[in-house]
Amino acid sequence: MKYIFYLVSGFLMMTSCQENHKQNNVDISDVDVSIANAKTPFVWEGANLYFLLTDRFNNGDTSNDINFDRTKTTGKLRGFEGGDIKGITQKINEDYFTDLGINAIWMTPIVEQIHGGTNEGTGVTYGFHGYWTKDWTNIDPNFGTKEDLHELVTAAHKKGIRILLDAVINHTGPVTDKDSVWPNSWVRTSPQCKYDSYENTITCTLVKNLPDIKTESNDNVDLPPQLIEKWKSEGRYEQEVTELDNFFERTKYPRAPRFYIMKWLTDYVTEFGVDGYRVDTVKHTEEFVWQEFKIECDYAFTEFKKNNPEKVLDDNNFYLVGEVYNYGISSGQQFDFGDREVNYFSPPSFQSLINFEFKWNSKELGYEDLFKRYSEALRGDLKDFGTLNYLSSHDDGSPFDAKRSKPFETANKLLLSPGTAQVYYGDESARSLIVEGANGDATLRSFMNWEAISNSRKTKAILNHWQKLGKFRERHPAVGAGIHQMITQEPYVFYRSMTKGDFKDVVVIGLDLDSGAKELNVSRIYEDGTRLYDAYSNQDIEVKNGKAVLNSKYDIVLLEEKTN
Repeated sequence: MKYIFYLVSGFLMMTSCQENHKQNNVDISDVDVSIANAKTPFVWEGANLYFLLTDRFNNGDTSNDINFDRTKTTGKLRGFEGGDIKGITQKINEDYFTDLGINAIWMTPIVEQIHGGTNEGTGVTYGFHGYWTKDWTNIDPNFGTKEDLHELVTAAHKKGIRILLDAVINHTGPVTDKDSVWPNSWVRTSPQCKYDSYENTITCTLVKNLPDIKTESNDNVDLPPQLIEKWKSEGRYEQEVTELDNFFERTKYPRAPRFYIMKWLTDYVTEFGVDGYRVDTVKHTEEFVWQEFKIECDYAFTEFKKNNPEKVLDDNNFYLVGEVYNYGISSGQQFDFGDREVNYFSPPSFQSLINFEFKWNSKELGYEDLFKRYSEALRGDLKDFGTLNYLSSHDDGSPFDAKRSKPFETANKLLLSPGTAQVYYGDESARSLIVEGANGDATLRSFMNWEAISNSRKTKAILNHWQKLGKFRERHPAVGAGIHQMITQEPYVFYRSMTKGDFKDVVVIGLDLDSGAKELNVSRIYEDGTRLYDAYSNQDIEVKNGKAVLNSKYDIVLLEEKTN
């Protein structure tokens, strides 16, 4: 079976009217359905993005589980658990992501972490999460090797899956008995941020014992002596210094701390061909830093494509999505520090920001109000940009469904809303977000529940629902990146439409429908005789008298046009 896509011509106008069967219908202009054979494009604005903690997803190589004598007893879920790059590649090759409709994966940072542990009040913690950098130029051996990363990117791209790494420029890792503080020309160790103004959010340390990179500085600085010593002991000092010399000669940047780090981070683009970066702690760093970072990422991506034409997936630009903590889509392109507003979209820096508001909108709004709000926002203040929606995450202690009692509603709202969807590992399998004995964000970071996926009928049913919606969304960019229009309130039926060049896509979706016989008025979308396929109940339908009639035990319908 293959699917065809078609054009919604003109703007679609809506006026209320009443029809029989107690339906509150919305009258829309006739839709001219014309077939287009253009290849389905990958669209970041409607992507299915899977976010995982590298250490907590899958253990593909038990031989790398312990390094640097990281063997202290830790707080619950605060040590390395064995997940690695090979484990992710294994699941890519097994089609776990493909079956879920995932077309992009965001991995937590894989650079080398501090070797020691630190106690922030919740027991000893190691840098399993990846945000405590010791050396940006090296992959932490707990996560794997450069060869492992090459294999992962190659395997992902073969499946049409993009790879996002995670960039940290704001800070180094904490100081421990094994990890000395970087020179004061590189970092500040005080004051600690108060978060009550722009200045008190940026020129300060996020927390105690997390040295803050002096990203505002344009002073030339020497390499940290501990990094020089490390590179010499590893036999790569000359190579690293030569590469740095070449970078600064090309760019003419001062040898300031932020530019060293940009060079090290963009090396992963030119060497491995990763497709984007999720950027950490954006609001804690001056906004001009991200404009500079974008320039270097774009340059690196262009160089990779030029040097590896056989590995180019498409003509998409390098993707940058930022974490501006507490940013919400309601504020459009602005983020308010209280004493100052900052635009992180323009001048060009981020294509999208993580949307911390979506979980609250999902709790407060029904389907139509939620979908309409996001469709309008993405065609208003955020036109030409995107938003990354999530309902659970690694550092948000107030997820949409902490008890995992609403996994089907979670899927419906996340995967059917306009915008990029962030599936946090285990959303699709109701992995527990409440772990007894785990404090703080550790409770959000348990190991992936593979055993439940294999053995629990309930978990399999939940996963099946996420797979159906995910595959449908992946097949139809209109779901995430198209225009939303309601057709009828009762039963609740809507469509999404999208045009991109020669590609045209429109789908019809029904939610909260009655079990059994269903009759959907699709006369404004499809002509009589049009053959449709319900991707949820797996049955063919022919439009007759302007209606799609089917019988299924489900309360959801996912309609797409079909040809043999």
